[in-house]
Parts: sequence; structure tokens; C-alpha cells
Amino acid sequence: MSDTKQGFATRAIHDGQEADPLTGAVNVPIYLTSTYKQEAIGKNKGHEYARLTNPTRDALEENLCSLEGGTSAHCFGSGMAAITALCTMMKSGDHVVCSDNVYGGTSRLFDKVLVHYGLSFTYVDTTDANAVAAAIRPETKLVHIETPTNPMMAVTDIRAVADVCHAKGVELSVDNTFLSPYLQRPIELGADIVMHSTTKFLNGHSDGLGGVLVGTKPGHAETFRFVQKCTGGILSPFDSYLLLRGVKTLAVRMEQHDANGRVVAEYLARKLGTGKVFYPGLETHPQHELAKRQQRGFGSMISFELGSLEAANRFATGLKLCYLAESLGGVETLICHPATMTHAAVGAEGRAKLGITDGLMRISVGIEDVADIVADLEQAMTR
Repeated sequence: MSDTKQGFATRAIHDGQEADPLTGAVNVPIYLTSTYKQEAIGKNKGHEYARLTNPTRDALEENLCSLEGGTSAHCFGSGMAAITALCTMMKSGDHVVCSDNVYGGTSRLFDKVLVHYGLSFTYVDTTDANAVAAAIRPETKLVHIETPTNPMMAVTDIRAVADVCHAKGVELSVDNTFLSPYLQRPIELGADIVMHSTTKFLNGHSDGLGGVLVGTKPGHAETFRFVQKCTGGILSPFDSYLLLRGVKTLAVRMEQHDANGRVVAEYLARKLGTGKVFYPGLETHPQHELAKRQQRGFGSMISFELGSLEAANRFATGLKLCYLAESLGGVETLICHPATMTHAAVGAEGRAKLGITDGLMRISVGIEDVADIVADLEQAMTR
């Protein structure tokens, strides 16, 4: 059971993961079963059908709930499945305020799918709490933010926005994917719900998809558990096992990601100029002081401007150690081109408003030897 007095790394390794009572195995078994033998009609051992519950997924949900400091956690088959489940709290006619610079898949879901079910969405610069307050309407039910944002790395004051939301009777959800609960704890800052694409830093090894919602109220547990049951978009036992395995090393991985990220950001700032590098850890970042207050570190997500699509492509094709690939948060360094990858669906006009140019690159700094990462960036820059 969770002991909130224990440290983060201890809870990451042990919460929800007691030794198997049958064999003493220190890892939670992968329960590859679709159903469970019942002792009698209406009598079982806590499990009826694998879409509802699975012991491997149960252990994972207990673990992630502990790490984020919530009251319940609910795992889904992907980060987008988690966002979709989040929006099932809404009904036709309800309104959501969202960060204007979010992952392109989130805005695509909102604008291309959920609007057809009677939901409406307003996008604002959530770094300005007054802008959030002005966007809230009587029919607003949720404010959803990413911080730092993807890919422009803008930082929102979670506590300030939470205060605005709660004064108006609106819930706040925070996408904490970029920092993980090791570097940022939104619930402690007033958030009602935290979501992650667990595919990223929580898993950490680029080998499994997943998403999670961590709630703070009984209603959240009831709603999200019911959505798991009804829609079936749950995380598989094997992916739950991979995620449990990944989380055990989250603390040490995030320390190295953060250390490497700072070095790479400083290198890029020297190479390109500070105005072309977007990283909250740089003192020139407009929300640097806020990031210092509400985060335990700055992480390893950096965006930088190369000036043109041609320059970006020359750089990308010159990489040898780092991978040109979508996604982030793996142990390996991953570099993506937001305009054609993560934010292609936003459209040219939308990207222009957000500052996402054809020359912008985003790097998820891995945990390789940082000198090797910098050397690879340097040789690719010479192209």
C-alpha cells in the first residue's frame, strides 16, 4: 500500500507492486486472461471480465495514482483515448477552454470530431490567466492546458489558472506529459485532473502506447471507470506491464533527461542564438522564473528554429545518433519536425498564429552521453 511519507523513487518502484503472494515474484505478473472463474453466481475474487479489471492494470493504476497524488487513476490504450475519455464528462452544449498551443492531435479531436456532438471549444493563450477568465462562459465545464506547451514550450501558471477555474465553478485538467510527475505535480498546484500520454516519459522506452487520467474526486473515478467499461479502450495487460517496468526507473531517467536537456539547450542557444531556442530552463525564456517555481526541473523538451524547411531537412537527414521520429520521452534522443508531424493537422494558418514555422524542430533529449548528443547535433548543423 502507498505510504505518502516515502520518497518518489520508492513509491515508483513499490506502490501497487507488492511481491506476488503465490510465488514471491517481485514483478507484477502479466495476467493474460479475458475472463475469470467465478466461485458461484454473483461471487468472484474481485474480477469478472478483463475489459472491466485486470490485476496488472490495477497495479499500474494504483502506482500512477500515487505518483500524481490523486484519488484514482484510469489507464487507456493511448493518450488520445485518455483525452477522449476526459471529454465524456461533457454533454451536448458544454464548452471547453483549451491552451491554444497544444498537441495537434488534441485540437484535431476537438475540432474535427467532438464538435459534431455538440461540444464547443475556445483556444486561448493560457499563460495569461486573465485570458482564461475572459474565455469562460456559463456553459464552460472544463479548462484544459498543456504546460509546457507542445512545441513552443510556453509555461502556464497552474495555480493561477486553477484559482480562476474554481472561482467560476469550472474544473481544470492538465496534460503533464512533457514533465512527468517527477518534475511537475499539477494536483498539488490546484489541478482537478491530470492526464498523460504514458507512451512518452512514463514508459520511457518507446515500446508501448498508453494514456492515463488521474482524478481527485469520487465523480472522476465513477465516470472514467464507467467509460473504460463501456468503450473498452483500456490498456492491455502487456502494455500495463511495460509501463510498470518503465515507471520503476522514472526518477533516475528524469534526472538524466533534465541534466542532458540543460546542456543541449545551452549548446543550441550558443549555436543559434537565444531567440531561436525555446526552453524554460534558459534564463531568457519569458516564463523561466515561473518554471523554476512550479517545476522540479526543466526537462528535456526543446524546440529550435533553423530558418527554413530546406535547412531543417538538411539538418534532419544529417543526423547519425539522434533519430528523426515522432513521439518523445524515450531513452533515445528523438527529433521531430512539428509542421509536418505533430502539428500538420493544424494547418498552415493555424501554425503561423502559433509560431510553428517550417524551420522549427523539436528535440526530446535522451539519456545517452550528452557529449555524443551534442557532437551529433553539431555535425548535422554543419550541413
